[in-house]
Amino acid sequence: MDIQEHSYYASFGYHVTNFFAPSSRFGTLDDLKSLIDKAYELGILVLMDIVHSHASNNLLDGLNMFDGTDGHYFHTGSRGHHSVWDSRLFNYGSWEVLRYLLSNARWWLEEYKFDGYRFDGVTSMMYIHHGLQNQICFFA
Repeated sequence: MDIQEHSYYASFGYHVTNFFAPSSRFGTLDDLKSLIDKAYELGILVLMDIVHSHASNNLLDGLNMFDGTDGHYFHTGSRGHHSVWDSRLFNYGSWEVLRYLLSNARWWLEEYKFDGYRFDGVTSMMYIHHGLQNQICFFA
Protein backbone atom coordinates (compact mmCIF):
# COMPACT_ATOMS: atom_id res chain seq x y z
CA MET A 1 0.00 0.00 0.00
CA ASP A 2 1.32 3.38 -0.95
CA ILE A 3 1.84 5.91 1.86
CA GLN A 4 1.72 9.13 -0.17
CA GLU A 5 -1.31 11.30 0.59
CA HIS A 6 -4.35 10.21 -1.39
CA SER A 7 -7.98 11.18 -1.37
CA TYR A 8 -9.65 7.91 -2.26
CA TYR A 9 -9.18 5.18 0.34
CA ALA A 10 -10.45 2.41 -1.95
CA SER A 11 -7.53 3.14 -4.32
CA PHE A 12 -5.17 1.73 -1.64
CA GLY A 13 -3.15 4.92 -1.95
CA TYR A 14 -2.58 4.87 -5.69
CA HIS A 15 -4.54 8.03 -6.52
CA VAL A 16 -1.91 10.34 -5.06
CA THR A 17 -2.91 13.95 -4.37
CA ASN A 18 0.21 15.13 -2.51
CA PHE A 19 3.49 13.55 -3.53
CA PHE A 20 5.41 15.17 -0.67
CA ALA A 21 3.20 14.09 2.24
CA PRO A 22 2.71 10.77 3.98
CA SER A 23 -0.93 9.94 4.43
CA SER A 24 -2.25 10.91 7.85
CA ARG A 25 -4.24 7.65 7.82
CA PHE A 26 -1.14 5.86 9.12
CA GLY A 27 -0.16 8.18 11.96
CA THR A 28 1.97 11.28 12.30
CA LEU A 29 5.14 12.17 10.43
CA ASP A 30 7.15 11.24 13.51
CA ASP A 31 5.33 7.90 13.72
CA LEU A 32 6.54 7.03 10.23
CA LYS A 33 10.10 8.06 11.05
CA SER A 34 9.97 5.98 14.25
CA LEU A 35 8.65 2.96 12.36
CA ILE A 36 11.50 3.17 9.86
CA ASP A 37 14.07 3.65 12.65
CA LYS A 38 12.70 0.58 14.46
CA ALA A 39 12.94 -1.47 11.28
CA TYR A 40 16.60 -0.47 10.95
CA GLU A 41 17.24 -1.44 14.57
CA LEU A 42 15.89 -4.89 13.66
CA GLY A 43 18.08 -5.09 10.55
CA ILE A 44 15.17 -4.68 8.14
CA LEU A 45 15.55 -2.64 4.95
CA VAL A 46 12.59 -0.39 4.16
CA LEU A 47 11.34 0.10 0.62
CA MET A 48 8.66 2.61 -0.24
CA ASP A 49 5.87 1.78 -2.67
CA ILE A 50 6.01 4.98 -4.75
CA VAL A 51 3.60 6.13 -7.44
CA HIS A 52 5.22 8.07 -10.27
CA SER A 53 3.21 6.56 -13.10
CA HIS A 54 -0.02 8.46 -12.53
CA ALA A 55 -1.85 10.80 -10.17
CA SER A 56 -5.34 11.54 -8.95
CA ASN A 57 -7.56 13.23 -11.52
CA ASN A 58 -9.29 15.28 -8.81
CA LEU A 59 -9.52 18.97 -9.61
CA LEU A 60 -9.65 20.32 -6.06
CA ASP A 61 -6.78 18.45 -4.41
CA GLY A 62 -3.74 17.45 -6.38
CA LEU A 63 -1.86 18.27 -9.55
CA ASN A 64 -4.64 17.87 -12.11
CA MET A 65 -5.32 21.29 -13.71
CA PHE A 66 -2.93 22.78 -11.11
CA ASP A 67 -2.21 25.83 -13.29
CA GLY A 68 -5.63 25.81 -14.99
CA THR A 69 -4.39 23.89 -18.03
CA ASP A 70 -4.70 20.23 -18.97
CA GLY A 71 -1.01 19.68 -19.60
CA HIS A 72 1.11 21.25 -16.87
CA TYR A 73 2.29 17.88 -15.47
CA PHE A 74 0.41 15.45 -17.68
CA HIS A 75 -0.07 14.58 -21.31
CA THR A 76 -2.94 16.51 -22.84
CA GLY A 77 -6.02 14.89 -24.31
CA SER A 78 -6.76 11.20 -24.06
CA ARG A 79 -3.07 10.26 -23.74
CA GLY A 80 -3.07 12.03 -20.37
CA HIS A 81 -5.83 9.85 -18.93
CA HIS A 82 -5.69 6.22 -17.84
CA SER A 83 -9.19 4.94 -18.52
CA VAL A 84 -8.88 1.82 -16.36
CA TRP A 85 -7.35 3.56 -13.33
CA ASP A 86 -9.35 6.79 -13.73
CA SER A 87 -6.20 8.84 -13.22
CA ARG A 88 -3.86 11.28 -14.97
CA LEU A 89 -0.64 10.20 -16.72
CA PHE A 90 2.59 12.16 -16.34
CA ASN A 91 4.35 13.63 -19.37
CA TYR A 92 7.91 12.30 -18.97
CA GLY A 93 8.96 14.35 -22.01
CA SER A 94 8.74 17.49 -19.85
CA TRP A 95 11.89 18.49 -17.95
CA GLU A 96 9.74 20.05 -15.23
CA VAL A 97 7.85 16.78 -14.71
CA LEU A 98 11.13 14.85 -14.51
CA ARG A 99 12.56 17.37 -12.03
CA TYR A 100 9.41 17.19 -9.94
CA LEU A 101 9.36 13.38 -9.77
CA LEU A 102 13.12 13.07 -9.20
CA SER A 103 13.04 15.68 -6.44
CA ASN A 104 10.15 13.76 -4.91
CA ALA A 105 12.09 10.50 -4.94
CA ARG A 106 15.11 12.21 -3.37
CA TRP A 107 12.96 13.91 -0.72
CA TRP A 108 11.56 10.60 0.59
CA LEU A 109 15.07 9.15 0.82
CA GLU A 110 16.45 12.16 2.67
CA GLU A 111 13.48 13.01 4.90
CA TYR A 112 12.37 9.51 5.91
CA LYS A 113 15.52 7.46 5.16
CA PHE A 114 13.85 4.86 2.94
CA ASP A 115 16.33 2.44 1.39
CA GLY A 116 14.73 2.36 -2.03
CA TYR A 117 11.51 2.03 -3.96
CA ARG A 118 9.04 -0.31 -5.53
CA PHE A 119 7.63 1.68 -8.45
CA ASP A 120 3.93 1.18 -9.04
CA GLY A 121 2.53 1.06 -12.57
CA VAL A 122 5.81 0.61 -14.45
CA THR A 123 4.09 -0.74 -17.57
CA SER A 124 2.02 2.43 -17.71
CA MET A 125 5.25 4.45 -17.53
CA MET A 126 6.87 2.54 -20.38
CA TYR A 127 4.05 1.87 -22.83
CA ILE A 128 1.46 4.16 -24.40
CA HIS A 129 -1.01 1.26 -24.15
CA HIS A 130 -0.16 0.98 -20.41
CA GLY A 131 0.60 -2.72 -20.70
CA LEU A 132 -3.02 -3.47 -21.51
CA GLN A 133 -2.34 -4.63 -25.09
CA ASN A 134 0.21 -6.82 -26.84
CA GLN A 135 1.81 -4.09 -28.96
CA ILE A 136 5.22 -2.62 -28.15
CA CYS A 137 5.58 1.18 -27.99
CA PHE A 138 8.59 1.65 -25.71
CA PHE A 139 8.90 5.29 -24.56
CA ALA A 140 7.05 6.55 -27.63
